Amino acid sequence: MSLLRLILRELKAIVSDKAIAVTLFGGVLFYAVLYPLPYLHQVPTEQALVVVDLDNTSLSRTLIRHADASPKIQVAAAAGSVGEAKAMIASGKFHGLLVIPSGFKRDLLLGKGATLSYGGDASYFLVYSALVEGLVSAGMDAAKSVQLLGLLSRGESFSGAALKLNPMHLNAVPAYNPSLGYIPYVVPGLFLLILHQTLLIGTGILGAGQWGRASADGGSDYWRQLSPLKLLCGRALAFALIYLMFGSFYLGWCYHWYGVTVQSSLMDMALFALPFLLSTLFAGIAVSTLFVRRDMPTQVMLLASMPVLFVSGFVWPLSLIPEPLVMVSKVIPAVPAIFGMLKLNQLGAGFSAVHTEWLLLWGLSLLYFVLAYIGLKWRLSRFTD
Repeated sequence: MSLLRLILRELKAIVSDKAIAVTLFGGVLFYAVLYPLPYLHQVPTEQALVVVDLDNTSLSRTLIRHADASPKIQVAAAAGSVGEAKAMIASGKFHGLLVIPSGFKRDLLLGKGATLSYGGDASYFLVYSALVEGLVSAGMDAAKSVQLLGLLSRGESFSGAALKLNPMHLNAVPAYNPSLGYIPYVVPGLFLLILHQTLLIGTGILGAGQWGRASADGGSDYWRQLSPLKLLCGRALAFALIYLMFGSFYLGWCYHWYGVTVQSSLMDMALFALPFLLSTLFAGIAVSTLFVRRDMPTQVMLLASMPVLFVSGFVWPLSLIPEPLVMVSKVIPAVPAIFGMLKLNQLGAGFSAVHTEWLLLWGLSLLYFVLAYIGLKWRLSRFTD
């Protein structure tokens, strides 16, 4: 059988297998919509806030107006006590509370410290952070108003007092996430992880199904007549053709659609993605030789997806992960691929900055190629008449 004919047979086996087709084509398209969907608005705004005003003075009302003016907060209700406010938050209609203590204005005018208490529903991290950020900003604005009145009462000019309160003007411009949203932050790494996991599952299902079926009925499938090297090359090329399309869809159209920052050239992206694709392909084929049940690759890869997500370092600080675990995780192709692609594509680093990750991926490609060859040779030898 020629290599071209083998590739066509492999593609037919992939497309005609419902489990593989749903995992590859359905999974990639489904996750492209599912994961970003809850965060399309990027940053939470107008979160409902309950206010407990125990001071009831002009300054406390000014503070409440400042909080309501924040784009992140909407003062939706007032409560007479902290207990009542907690009950309102527990109902699910409100997400946070602000407690202004009794004597708030008096203590500030006397130069004493005043403590504002605020909190929110931490079940949703983005909602909670929006509430805290908005309330901190409102509290600082109120504090500056009191300080301004104090300076003016001591004879300071308005311009001089304003300069003392704001000695410098900070113009912060986000370089890599202009919207400061969730999608440009997490989607680039997550899409690479989806490509990695679906490819491992697809190759695993195909291989495990073939080994299990041959063990059960002794059938003479086309792959039994091939050498391990030819089967390995044909299978890798068949999946590579499919994932070249998927990779272009994720790293091209999806990035553009979701407004993800792209600062790398097409040539650099393709050059870096090549060893990632090859190492994942060979790893999937190698792992497939360990199973004879079609359901096992999906279960194992789905269980491993969350640990891989965390050790990849883009949603959880690597400093909080044990160093031995970080070192071991580098044998997973997705980990150096995510590190390198984020530096190259989102942070605008030159290709020399990802040279270490690129060489590591080529090393993993060679390692998993050898393991895949050994695994296929072992599997084929078991079915030799």
